Amino acid sequence: MQEQTRPQEADGKADAARRMVLARLARVEAEHGVRILYAAEGGSRSWGYAAPDSDYDVRFVYLHPAPWYESGGQRDVIELPLADGLDISGWELRKALRLTLGGNAALLEWLASPQVYRQHAAACELLRGLTAAHFAGEAAYWHYLAVARKNYRGRKLEQQLRLKKYLYVLRPLLAAQWVKARRRPPPLALEELAAQTLGDAGLRAELAGLLALKAAGGAPEYGPATPGLQDYIDNAMQAYEAAARPRRHSDWTRADALLEQARLAVGEFPF
Repeated sequence: MQEQTRPQEADGKADAARRMVLARLARVEAEHGVRILYAAEGGSRSWGYAAPDSDYDVRFVYLHPAPWYESGGQRDVIELPLADGLDISGWELRKALRLTLGGNAALLEWLASPQVYRQHAAACELLRGLTAAHFAGEAAYWHYLAVARKNYRGRKLEQQLRLKKYLYVLRPLLAAQWVKARRRPPPLALEELAAQTLGDAGLRAELAGLLALKAAGGAPEYGPATPGLQDYIDNAMQAYEAAARPRRHSDWTRADALLEQARLAVGEFPF
C-alpha cells in the first residue's frame, strides 16, 4: 500500500490545484467572452468521499453579454479537456435555471459546495434564494433516481467491482429517499445523508467500510461486492424500473424571468 499523503503535502497539492483552476477559469472568460458567476467543486470532493488522487470536478455557471440572448443563443455548455487531474465544465445560466426548475438538482448541489472557487456575490445570493424557493421536489426525486439508474447501468454489480461504483449509485438513491420524505434538497455529504436515510445498521457499516477504503491513500480500486448493499441497490433499481414515471412539462417562463433577475443583479458587460 502506498504511503498516505501527509497533511502539509496534501495542502500544498490543493493550493496548486486551486491556482490551476483559477487560471483556467480566467482563460475560459477570455476565450469565450463570458462572465463566470459561480464556480465550485462537485463530485466526490463535495460529497465527502474523495481519495487523495481524485480528480477535481470543477463546475461553473456563466453569463453571456446581452446580444447572445437577443440572438437566441447557441451552444450553452463549456467543457474543457480533462488535464492535470482537472475536470472543468460549465452551464450557461439560462440552461442551469431551466434544468433546475425541471428537477435537475446539479445547480443546487454546486451552490452548496464547501469548496468555492469563484462567485459573484449579488448573483449567487439571488440564485441561492430563487433555486431554494422554486425547488421541484417530485421532479428532483425522479432526477436522483435517474442518476442512480445511469450509474447502475441496468445490471447487477459485479462480484469484483470498482469500489466507487457503489458510492455513485448509493448517493443518488439515498438523495431520492431524502427528497421524497422531506421535500427539500439533501445534504451533500454521503455519510450525513446515509445516517438519516439508511435505517439498517448493517448497511451503514458496509458503507462506512467502503468510505474508509475510498478515502485511504493507495486503497485498491477494485474489491469484493458487499452483499447487503448489493441487494439494497438491486431492489431499489427493480422498483424504479417498475414505477410509472410522471410526464415532464417544459414551461420556461419562470426560468427566463429568473434569468432576467440575475442579469440585472450582475449588470451588463463590461463587468
